[in-house]
Amino acid sequence: MMVKIVSKNFDIPLSHTLRVARENGRYGSLVKLFSMSPDAVTSEVEKSGLRGKGGGGAHTGEKWRLIPRASEKPVYLVVNADESEPGTFKDRQILEFDPHLLLEGIICSSYAIDAHHAYIYIRGEYVFWAQRVQEAIDEAYAAGILGERILGHDYTLHVTLHRGAGAYICGEKTALLESLEGKRGHPRLKPKGKEPEWFFGCPTVVNNVETIASVPFIIEQGYEAYRAYGTAESPGTMLFGISGHVEKPGVYELPYGTSMKEVIYSLCGGITGGKKLKAVIPGGSSVQILRADEIEAITLDYESLKAHGSSLGTGGMIVMDEEVSIPEAMKNLFEFYHHESCGQCTPCREGTGWVDNILEKILQGKGTHQDIETLLDVCDMLNGKTICVFAPSVAFIAQSYLKKFREEFEALLK
Repeated sequence: MMVKIVSKNFDIPLSHTLRVARENGRYGSLVKLFSMSPDAVTSEVEKSGLRGKGGGGAHTGEKWRLIPRASEKPVYLVVNADESEPGTFKDRQILEFDPHLLLEGIICSSYAIDAHHAYIYIRGEYVFWAQRVQEAIDEAYAAGILGERILGHDYTLHVTLHRGAGAYICGEKTALLESLEGKRGHPRLKPKGKEPEWFFGCPTVVNNVETIASVPFIIEQGYEAYRAYGTAESPGTMLFGISGHVEKPGVYELPYGTSMKEVIYSLCGGITGGKKLKAVIPGGSSVQILRADEIEAITLDYESLKAHGSSLGTGGMIVMDEEVSIPEAMKNLFEFYHHESCGQCTPCREGTGWVDNILEKILQGKGTHQDIETLLDVCDMLNGKTICVFAPSVAFIAQSYLKKFREEFEALLK
């Protein structure tokens, strides 16, 4: 069931050091990389079907194609390491145990889009992981793997690590870029058509850590090797961070298309203490919740979860047993979303707080049936009336909790 592509070196002692990393294959893709043209590298990633692993699932090669060739302005690669989604902890495994894989992926990706400066925007709370990545960057510079004329080739690349300041919204790529430019981390209005992101007015690609870390395997082994795993629409593998009430929580690299039921009951040893499963949040807290009776036919890929009214998201699977109070779980999440709304859009700023306050009223035994209808009305107000997807995501999760576990909310009403 498990596959070792991105996670191949995780269990090797001192795998974060350059010496051990190179002994175990890191930077091996660069020989082939520099024998290819940037366009050929992009084509290889396109044919692999690699999809973004930070939540959206966009096709990576298609994003790279949005960068104009022979751009008059400098081109940038920005790696999103602002892993702040509740229930999500997979990228930090790469940062901790194999930071040189990330740097190798940055070199491959930057070469493909003709970028000569890359930024890693890392979550401010990831102090240890930021130190580890910086140590890897320093080692790579000392060995000539980063900097001027990488390993003697006619290609220069500089990498800068930038720490965020604890704002969840900066995981949204345009808010991240605003923050990286030194401004308040507010999401930008989306363009009408497809175009690259812009960093100081220059064309830019923003990709998640695991997405970038998947590129060296594709370059070294070929796109067919990557497509040998997963499904036709969701090829390859993904790191799934599984937490909550399972006997063996952890981070597992699995092919897309793996049965959710098998993961919970076989790989993770079933529900803690032999209790019954009640619910699963399949992809980090910002996706719709699933009831236990829904997981039978679900596989861990974008298409299956979409068909069942949820999303693969970041692969952060939160498992809840029969004793969990769904209203309390929802209240816990909305305290977070209320706090983390950037406040730029009124529906989001006021709506998240409104939902939080109504949930508090219901949990205190002071709620009425009208409060549930008000919650649903607020969700309609949140959806589609803001700049970024924060508010619509919050609306979707609230609607799923209220729809699938309405009896638990009604049991608390006066």
